[in-house]
Amino acid sequence: MSFNAILLEKNETSGFTASIKVLSKETLLQQQGDTLIKVQYSSINYKDALALTNKGPVVRSWPMVPGIDGVGVVVKCDSGRYKTGDQVILNGWGCGENHWGCLGQYAYLQSGWLIPLPDKFTPQQAMAMGTAGYTAALCVQRIIEHGVKPEQGSVLVTGASGGVGSVAIALLTKLGYQVTAATSKTGEVNYLKQLGAVDFIDSQAFKGAGKPLQKECWSAAIDVLGSHALANVCAQINYGGIVAACGLAQGLDFPTTVAPFILRGVTLAGVDSVMASYDKRLIAWNLLAKYIDSGLLNQIAKTIPLSECMEVANQMIAGRIKGRFIVDVNVSSE
Repeated sequence: MSFNAILLEKNETSGFTASIKVLSKETLLQQQGDTLIKVQYSSINYKDALALTNKGPVVRSWPMVPGIDGVGVVVKCDSGRYKTGDQVILNGWGCGENHWGCLGQYAYLQSGWLIPLPDKFTPQQAMAMGTAGYTAALCVQRIIEHGVKPEQGSVLVTGASGGVGSVAIALLTKLGYQVTAATSKTGEVNYLKQLGAVDFIDSQAFKGAGKPLQKECWSAAIDVLGSHALANVCAQINYGGIVAACGLAQGLDFPTTVAPFILRGVTLAGVDSVMASYDKRLIAWNLLAKYIDSGLLNQIAKTIPLSECMEVANQMIAGRIKGRFIVDVNVSSE
């Protein structure tokens, strides 16, 4: 058996390359796994974009098939956890980093990394959300668990037109929260309104250094930017509020003081989607299945072939895209 996949390679002679290659089943099965998946769809997330462009130290083992997301059909499962024909979802677990991921027609994975595809979603709809939507759901769940109620004030979402932001806005709106969308893409206001955002702010306002304590504006926030943006968001959260931080698009640094956390009782909750437990994954996906209108996914996502992944990745790193990109791994070009 042979199959198509994007292969990332790096060596002293040719440097970094990303191309579609024909790979063998034997090569794939050299990965540490117990479940062979016939992949139907994958997606492009920010981490995938970093890997595909070699703009960040994402890949830890070479060569690598990227793709932190995947949905597909079980071909065989040696652990017995799934049976042949079951439809399953992968999000994270180091795939595309140190284990071959799902930007290919087959993947060999650990059964413990997989969850069943919710009945409400088609495979394509599941990847319209993917890790971005699943991460958004984890963040919203933290806000709910913190006890923030819709009547307590607006929830801020940074990176609003991106994958996490788009799903977060739609999900929060369905739950009755008023959402303020922070974006540098002023031309996407109509798109964000369709998702449910009611107020808008230019994210450039969060870019520079600010005071450790600023005017209280938000009952909670979901931040994908990090750095000065995260520091400014924390400084503007209402007393006792929470910030769910899940991204680092602006940077890894966090230039602030303890003032918001001690003087206003603000909680900074780090949200990790890569190694989250099976139970947390089920809660997040069930939240999406309960509240996300499947029709809305058509507004959020676009489907592309494998051949367009590198271009989309470059556009994503440059901040020129909105929403989500589903990858039909069984179509090499269009």
